[in-house]
Amino acid sequence: MIKALIVDDEEKSRIALKNLLSMYCPSVEVIKLCDSVNSALAAINKQMPDLVFLDIEMPFHNGFALLEKVKDPAFKVVFTTAYDHYAIKAIKYSAIDYLLKPIDSDELKAAVAKLKDNKHTPAQTSQNFEALLSNLKQKGNNAKIAVPTFEGLQMINTSDIIKCTADESYTHITLIDKTKITVSRILKEYEELLSDLNFFRVHNSCLINMAHVTKYVKGDGGYVVMMDGSSVEVSRRKKNDLLSKLSMVQM
Repeated sequence: MIKALIVDDEEKSRIALKNLLSMYCPSVEVIKLCDSVNSALAAINKQMPDLVFLDIEMPFHNGFALLEKVKDPAFKVVFTTAYDHYAIKAIKYSAIDYLLKPIDSDELKAAVAKLKDNKHTPAQTSQNFEALLSNLKQKGNNAKIAVPTFEGLQMINTSDIIKCTADESYTHITLIDKTKITVSRILKEYEELLSDLNFFRVHNSCLINMAHVTKYVKGDGGYVVMMDGSSVEVSRRKKNDLLSKLSMVQM
């Protein structure tokens, strides 16, 4: 059984989630309902849950404050929120799950199933939390993302990524030190994740970091030269958007 805490300042939300878990997730045992960060902290120290459903917005302290207070976390987190919160991107970057209220039973089941398949060690979970807290404070076109690799999780600064290249159901990530990381995720996921951080998909197979473009060479679609010396072809339909982003006169 997965021992779970529910942390939410609204009683009706706590009860609703507990009932959903009882009906749709029999492998989850709710061991405590908490109405604040302080009560959750006490419950975590005493009962050592495997999973915490954590509301983001609460009086006095938000949900992120709980992660700052916990030393060596041995539990996983699913955030809950009533609206598309400003922090959702930071949560996604850090490879942590979240649910929008009112919570959908299918999404809840999917989140629990994902957590059951998640073999991350406490050290890797701690890395996720550290990445999240760092991303919440980050300004500008940089964030730290948690990338699933064959060994586990690798934390990468997005400013270090030169490009992401599609290879069927895999994505190859090239870094400025010429390291290449292969990830079992499709390129579309990284396009959505990195779209707010000055990344641009120049054709179906490649997403580039605009900060690392050194030159555009005109042609039918043309191509860009990246900081590592590699050339990336630009599709005809993406040419004008690319030139606009580069603040160049159309060629």
